[in-house]
Amino acid sequence: MTKIQINIVIEILGRPPEHVKEALNTLVTKLGTEKGVKLLDKTYHEPIPVESSKDLFTAFAEVMLELDNLTDFFSVIFAYMPSNIDFIQPEKLVLTNIELNELANKITARLHEYDAITKNSLVEREIIAKKLYEVAPHFFKKPAEVEGQTEKKEPEKEEKPEEKPKAKKEKKKKSE
Repeated sequence: MTKIQINIVIEILGRPPEHVKEALNTLVTKLGTEKGVKLLDKTYHEPIPVESSKDLFTAFAEVMLELDNLTDFFSVIFAYMPSNIDFIQPEKLVLTNIELNELANKITARLHEYDAITKNSLVEREIIAKKLYEVAPHFFKKPAEVEGQTEKKEPEKEEKPEEKPKAKKEKKKKSE
């Protein structure tokens, strides 16, 4: 397969601006050392303040890369999560079914990793919320309840599943 050329934009958000600039440079430098990746060109843009924040800054770099194959292309996408990707060369790609299977399996494996991380985070969040409720239940009360203005609510009716006719007959026999 011929080499792949892409242009990507990598953005970083943080504070202070010096740290944002340093972190972006570190990230682009690391990208250039990846197996199957050749850094052809890079342009850094200075950190600017984020409009909706008092102390956050954002900066980005435009990076031109040459990649050995599509596997390296998808590896860069998943590892560095660029905000923009321009696929420059080749204009057309020819894939064998083996190459396509390999790529699909790698993408699926990565999606499963993300799914597992998400599920673990949700479980951990639930455990932490339960522990917090045990230690500080007042954090879970509504503002009106905290101020002593509890609202009167009608108790919710519990819906019991309807009993099967056999169960009713058995109860009648027992009571006789």
